[in-house]
Amino acid sequence: DLVFSLRESLKPHRNYTFYCQACGDIVVKGRKFLRVLPLPSTNWSALVEEWCCHPNPFARSSLHPQHEDCFLGDTFFLLNSGKEPHVPESSLRVICKRCKTTLGETVSPDTIKYYVTEVIIHPAEGSFSPTPRSQFLQSMVAQCLVELSSTKSTFRFTIEGDNGKVYILIWLLNSDTLLVESLGGSSSPSVFTLFGDTSMPSSGPVGAWDAVKVLYQPCIKSRNKDLADAWEKDLGVHSLKFPSETCLELLLILAWSTTSLPPSLQCMNSFQV
Repeated sequence: DLVFSLRESLKPHRNYTFYCQACGDIVVKGRKFLRVLPLPSTNWSALVEEWCCHPNPFARSSLHPQHEDCFLGDTFFLLNSGKEPHVPESSLRVICKRCKTTLGETVSPDTIKYYVTEVIIHPAEGSFSPTPRSQFLQSMVAQCLVELSSTKSTFRFTIEGDNGKVYILIWLLNSDTLLVESLGGSSSPSVFTLFGDTSMPSSGPVGAWDAVKVLYQPCIKSRNKDLADAWEKDLGVHSLKFPSETCLELLLILAWSTTSLPPSLQCMNSFQV
């Protein structure tokens, strides 16, 4: 549960530091929140007329956090920018000042959107240790797919970049797969860790972890354009937005996982497994 996990990691009246996931540099230091609230669905405003028997009371309002607020979306969270020195006023993108990774974007002059795949939240008083990029990205995307499939009863997703392009079509098959692998003498995780909990025992002959199983179609360089257009118009498909670079990372992870399977199991109904 993505929102639940973020809400659990953010408690009111405690100080938190936000780190760049790629390099560990501090993005926001010592921020304390009075409210941590989930945002409504993306198209909530369009549905208000169905709920109200009078004109939309929220037509001229927007959901922007105050300085002590943190608002949680499907793949991002919103913070009040305050006077953060690393936020360029003339740019829509928010980048890490050390490694130049895209962390999010400016929504308004006083609101910043940070993507959950790019920032790690940690108590300010605790010690911080970075998580391997591939493991972190898989875990966050898997949590997002499982949460949305449960709350919205949707199992098809488009992975969209911050440039508006669709990079991947994902069809969630199941979220209760248990992977077991003989570790042997290998010191590195197997490619089968896709979308799973890659925390494995440091010693012992067998490793086991949870994973989700998906079908996917790449959409880069106009591949599967007709199918992507159809999915974008389908109300049963949910769009997930990430930085474009992260979408390409995710596609590489998926392709790597596919090649680890026997050839006879790499495709299903024209989708890759």
